[in-house]
Amino acid sequence: MSNQSMTILVIGATGSIGRLVVDEAIHQGYSVRALVRSAQKARRLPAKAEAAIGDLTRPDTLDAAVKGIDAIVFTHGSDGAGKVGSETVDYGGVRNVLAALGSRKTRIALMTAIGVTNRTGSYNLSTESHDWKRRAERLVRASGCPYTIVRPGWFDYNKADEHRLVFLQGDTRTAGNSSDGVIARRQIAEVLVSSLTSDEALRKTFELVATKGPAQKNLDDIFAALDADPEIGFDGVRDTPNQPLENEPQRVKDDLRAFSVNRS
Repeated sequence: MSNQSMTILVIGATGSIGRLVVDEAIHQGYSVRALVRSAQKARRLPAKAEAAIGDLTRPDTLDAAVKGIDAIVFTHGSDGAGKVGSETVDYGGVRNVLAALGSRKTRIALMTAIGVTNRTGSYNLSTESHDWKRRAERLVRASGCPYTIVRPGWFDYNKADEHRLVFLQGDTRTAGNSSDGVIARRQIAEVLVSSLTSDEALRKTFELVATKGPAQKNLDDIFAALDADPEIGFDGVRDTPNQPLENEPQRVKDDLRAFSVNRS
């Protein structure tokens, strides 16, 4: 399927990364549908983007947004809304969109965060954001949809000469500050959108940072060097097994079980 015949739904389309994803997808020739909560927010979108009014936390508002789409890019975040927001937005938003899709196998690019498997840092202890983002990753893997999961480093902390992309796996950088890795917002958008049509990016989970040097033109070569996630199980390849499924809340277990019905 060519870019011109694909419709991408962007979740978090008016956020700092989502806006760039919309621009990048239009630049690459996609038809873009952007989920926004109100007509006022829709006015912030480029003229070439179609607005879909809906609320991630209200499943009954999402059917029109997912109708006829070929791919989804998730860039949403709970924006400091604490533990409740982490569950209802970071996790619940993914769950609700997947539920609206039903059995359809739509290509997905999900953005979470570097350090998402670090459960003992002060940030996760206060917000549980990492735990809920990781649970969202697991739902995407359970769904059976073709996917790429991107865990970017610190946004726009890179220097002017730091644009060479580096893809890491195992989520071993857990300092909780920019020493974990930096990346330009625009490059995050480029990687997310480019992953949608790359066979080399299928079933890959990785941390995204940049180092000194110019950006590479061929992302397929970098995607190809990564290991795919295991076909059995719900975690990223080489992730630390520190969030056992048997200890998860029952509602999370129930969601995984429900979405795994469609996994094949």
